[in-house]
Amino acid sequence: MAHQAEGGCHCGAVRFRFTLPSLEVDLLDCNCSMCAKTGFLHLIVPHGDFELLSGQAELSSYRFGTGAAEHLFCKACGIKSFYQPRSHPHAWSVNFRCLDEGHGLVPNVTSFDGRNWEAARAQLED
Repeated sequence: MAHQAEGGCHCGAVRFRFTLPSLEVDLLDCNCSMCAKTGFLHLIVPHGDFELLSGQAELSSYRFGTGAAEHLFCKACGIKSFYQPRSHPHAWSVNFRCLDEGHGLVPNVTSFDGRNWEAARAQLED
């Protein structure tokens, strides 16, 4: 049975909804320079299961390093509630901490060594 959850940025300008096949979800806790500073907990959601409800015009893009990842921030409040990761080019990475209360998802958190990205990426299942 599919489960839906919603979330967004701090000010509410950016809102999204997604569907997952199970209440149990795998999260990645990355230690790269970006994630370590922001506390991002990665929930990987295929593009086809994600819908941006509002805020497209409020998103600001930031790329660094290889430029493969597109970090998307709300222009008003600065929160990155989801983005396009380089590790999963056919999915969004949603910040589990940006989900609305009462979502019912049960997290299983795994550490991801983003400081050594190439070696860590080889260990991921798509």
